[in-house]
Amino acid sequence: MLVVAALGGNALLKRGEPMTAKTQRANVRRAAIVLARIVRDGHHLVLTHGNGPQVGLLALQGAAYRADEEYPLDVLGAETEGMIGYMIEQELENALDHERPVAALLTQVVVDRKDPAFAHPTKFIGPVYDKEQAEDKAKKGHWSIAQDGNKWRRVVPSPKPIEIPDVPVIQLLLEHGVIVICTGGGGIPVVYQKDGSLTGIEAVIDKDAASALLAKEIGADALLLLTDVDGVYRDFGTPDAHRIETLSPDEARALSLPDGSMAPKVTAAANFVTAGKMAGIGRLEDAAEILAGQAGTRISV
Repeated sequence: MLVVAALGGNALLKRGEPMTAKTQRANVRRAAIVLARIVRDGHHLVLTHGNGPQVGLLALQGAAYRADEEYPLDVLGAETEGMIGYMIEQELENALDHERPVAALLTQVVVDRKDPAFAHPTKFIGPVYDKEQAEDKAKKGHWSIAQDGNKWRRVVPSPKPIEIPDVPVIQLLLEHGVIVICTGGGGIPVVYQKDGSLTGIEAVIDKDAASALLAKEIGADALLLLTDVDGVYRDFGTPDAHRIETLSPDEARALSLPDGSMAPKVTAAANFVTAGKMAGIGRLEDAAEILAGQAGTRISV
């Protein structure tokens, strides 16, 4: 079975943890041990990952320079894809005792420069702040900000992914038995120019939406959206909350979920699933059990 597993940002950096290389390395090591089990169970694996905290941190570092020296978000996204991909590649190789080749690929993802998302930033990046701190930083850095739980964060445009031009390279690697790490942070956002060439654009693509598109384009059998919650809940946050074990794509789309919660994952899962395919949402540590239908929330026809 060809499996695309999308690691949530919490696989690398849990809320409240220091944004240090040591912390992220330890979290990646734990994730790699879990993911190695899927490979040892006989499945082919493609990995994607989030980058919200990391790209935000790089943007903050860049803000220390003059305005004309700051790197744009597409370049920062490429930097995080390389950094995180390196960590995952190395730790997964170690977890598999170097029995399987692993490669991290910088991946471009095409978006539409006319996407309405550019006028309505929604994608959280960077650390969390108190409201007063966030408003001060927004004023100084000309940011857009939004509430994230009981804190506030910077938000940037998150256009819909429409094409992954690097799919032929990914397929070539898979044909040679390589475990591929790609489309990190939703991929590097690019747009077509009039002459057909590609150029980067200021955005951060939703990792789950890009992972669903990737899974479709490479013909994956299963899509795992891995996070720190054990599944999708009805009445979450109330005494009546309970985990939903199975959903059809139509049932998944009909759920009323806040944008900042499970909504992107449920939408991505529903968009991927067709006859013979499945998507699962749940905790990283339960990845193998989610794939087997023994944990998490399973979306299938």
